[in-house]
Amino acid sequence: MKRNTFLHTFLAATTYVAVPFHLLAKNIRKFREDKGFKVEAGEDRSGKAIALFEGDTFTCKVSTRDTDGDMYVFESSRLKKGGPSYHYHFEQDEWWYVLKGEFLFKVGDKTFMAKAGDSVFGPRMVPHAFSKTGEGEATLLMFFQPAGKMEEMFTKISQGIAKHMTEEEQDKFREEHGIKRVGPPLEYFKKW
Repeated sequence: MKRNTFLHTFLAATTYVAVPFHLLAKNIRKFREDKGFKVEAGEDRSGKAIALFEGDTFTCKVSTRDTDGDMYVFESSRLKKGGPSYHYHFEQDEWWYVLKGEFLFKVGDKTFMAKAGDSVFGPRMVPHAFSKTGEGEATLLMFFQPAGKMEEMFTKISQGIAKHMTEEEQDKFREEHGIKRVGPPLEYFKKW
């Protein structure tokens, strides 16, 4: 009987201690967009697109801040052929929707040619790369879920942080943002 009394007293005490934290947790709301919004064609969510690499322009459509990091969506307009190194994301799934032009994708051991209207999915932890293959401007809608540090990384690159980094420093920078480079780009090498 003493044991049950002790257990009952212990459980009652921990319940009283836990209740305020439980109520507090219910009332703490992370910031996330709750009113909806529209981003005009060709416009960026923040009003300022970012320029990367060699003529690539990223226009944010849904920011990491809008979703508490649940997702990040941007439109990538590319002028030159090529694309990123073969890499994988530790925690992000990535989805691409071709709006204009043609791209070669490699996801794991599968290769896909994709044109306007096609989409390709790259699961987290599966190496992937893509490359713009045709002439003229090409555009992708890109989606990361969860957002991770992708938006932060692209912003830092657009500010020039990686311009003078060694290959080793670039790899460390990528890994700090949830990416591991495991091979060269599919075609045209873009150093960043």
